[in-house]
Amino acid sequence: MVVRAARAADADAVFALVQQLGAAFVPVRGAFDASFTAAVDSPDDADLFLLVAEDSEGVVRGYALTTVARLLSTNGLSAQLQEIAVDAAARGQDLGTELVHAVEAECIRRGVRQITVASRRAGGFYDRLGYSQNAEYMRRVF
Repeated sequence: MVVRAARAADADAVFALVQQLGAAFVPVRGAFDASFTAAVDSPDDADLFLLVAEDSEGVVRGYALTTVARLLSTNGLSAQLQEIAVDAAARGQDLGTELVHAVEAECIRRGVRQITVASRRAGGFYDRLGYSQNAEYMRRVF
């Protein structure tokens, strides 16, 4: 398994993974393409980064999208793991763990002070990785 920065050629594979998320929004390819292009074309120190996990055959099996912001309360940069998905057929092979560790390594490289993740369905997964529950996130959709 290799975790690396996403490339333009990964768009179809990542879109297929987005469709597996079961989120509140139905993925629209045009909107996805605009967001994906912005993430892939962002500079190395941008406020977001997109990583993909590919198997030994070069097939993208997972992705993680993370945003980075300077907060007043964290004495510097803070990151939010916004989205993480592993292909249903590849679950149970530690791809999610490898993606989270790669996100953490990139955050450390950038000087991020904390990382947060909103997760109602995968709390046990993050508990095992050393995360602690600290807040309940609220959402309003426009």
